[in-house]
Amino acid sequence: MKFLFDKDSWQEIYESIRKNKTRTAITIFGAFWGILLLVGLLGAAKGIENGFNSMFGDFATNSVFMSGGRTSKAFKGFQEGRQITLTTSDVEKIRNEVDGIEFVVPRNVTGGMVVYGLKTANLTIFGDYPLLDKIQKKNLTEGRFINQNDINENKKVCVISTEVYKQLYDKDEEALGSYLKVNDIGYKVVGIYKPSRFEGTNNVHIPFSTFRLVYNKGNKFEWMVVTGKPESDIEQVESDVKVLLRSLHKIHPDDNRAFNGFNLGKEIAKVTGFLTGMQFLTWFVGIATLIAGVFAIGNILLITVKERTKEIGIRRALGATPGKIKQQIILESVFLTLLAGSLGIIAGGLILMVIDKMDLLTNPTVNIPIVLIAYAVLVTLGTLIGFIPAYMATVIKPIEALREE
Repeated sequence: MKFLFDKDSWQEIYESIRKNKTRTAITIFGAFWGILLLVGLLGAAKGIENGFNSMFGDFATNSVFMSGGRTSKAFKGFQEGRQITLTTSDVEKIRNEVDGIEFVVPRNVTGGMVVYGLKTANLTIFGDYPLLDKIQKKNLTEGRFINQNDINENKKVCVISTEVYKQLYDKDEEALGSYLKVNDIGYKVVGIYKPSRFEGTNNVHIPFSTFRLVYNKGNKFEWMVVTGKPESDIEQVESDVKVLLRSLHKIHPDDNRAFNGFNLGKEIAKVTGFLTGMQFLTWFVGIATLIAGVFAIGNILLITVKERTKEIGIRRALGATPGKIKQQIILESVFLTLLAGSLGIIAGGLILMVIDKMDLLTNPTVNIPIVLIAYAVLVTLGTLIGFIPAYMATVIKPIEALREE
């Protein structure tokens, strides 16, 4: 390790770089670009993943949304085009007869004018059960969500999003305990939550039972969320639920339009597969570029050795040992690799900071241990590749080197 602190060795490296600035820049560019690409792609992949997670928040991803549609086939005396409406009895049947179900949550929804004092807003009003908080966790900032007592007593209470609070209340104004008029009916605010992008922002939640009475829904509802157990195949769960509903509502077995649905679990599996593939591709491209950059350093150093043949011959004639020559070449290789890696990491970090500032991706970051591992791999490869030109330098015979023109 003594040669690492040898002033003459570093002086020679400095002179070599100073005399060949263009060649040195080309030498380090490959490795620089490799680690820059690796850091940038890993950060971008993480940013996409963070954005995806931010969009869905704590939503139970193994879920399917279902609502009634119109039949497309006549069946058992019913004409095609019949509107199918889901009922609370359907929910009980699904819970009891379909395997792999964790939750079934009916929901109602309507639009409405919400008034507080002199401020008004046109918002989305949901009629919900407390169970919704199990599948779509509410990030409460104040108060609570709807509870079973609210359902049992048909209470006129509501939970609002932070965006609704901003529209109707002054900054720092106390909202809990205040009353909003929703379609001319007063509701007491019992909770405020921060919404995810997936669920929308301008939402007011009231008890399902209260919604049913106020809007005369009876046992009918607009749509439901069916959540499968973690080990369940959500596509199979969706299929089984539709088979049961077709039987309950006397719908043709091949009618695929009687129910509208969106299988969130299926779509998320696609996105998860894409993210996994993207991460694999990122590592593959980044490491391949790193290796190509390190080989470029080795090739340039071979050229350097060829150009310095006469110099090496003189040093050998003056008593420099093969080991000393080899150390010099390897040290230069390691130094250039370190320089390229450091610049690449700094540039990659700056690019990710700009992307984050511009809000193009959600918190695009790379774990420090991953960066350090990539850096260590780069330096290791740079050291190993330096052995090739170092060996070529040591096999030059002094007398032949001195004859070289």
